[in-house]
Amino acid sequence: MSKQSLPVVDLQAVACCAPLAVRPIDAEQAAVVAPMFKALGDPVRLRLMSMIASAPEMCVCDLTPAFDLSGPTISHHLKVLREAGLVDSERRGTWVWYRVRPEAFRQLGALLDLPATTAAADA
Repeated sequence: MSKQSLPVVDLQAVACCAPLAVRPIDAEQAAVVAPMFKALGDPVRLRLMSMIASAPEMCVCDLTPAFDLSGPTISHHLKVLREAGLVDSERRGTWVWYRVRPEAFRQLGALLDLPATTAAADA
């Protein structure tokens, strides 16, 4: 992965997207959503996201021991999740606390929603 910083995702730009199974998204919408999927495409970040989503908020001090990775590597993965618009963070003293941005997950879920007629045809 390049060391180039990803732009912070504007969730308002994603809110208008219809489910992929209903209508193809345009290039601009795809460019906004792709960093979210890319961020979740890494196994470490997917696990971090799952851990953060399983609680109202999670301290980095509780996340780091779950991995056989250095603190700076975990911090990098958390930065990618933050820049993708999937989590918010707040520094409290020496620790940083993370929480899911529910609107991001609602929008990704809506984008991946499969209409009942399509789902029934696959069954």
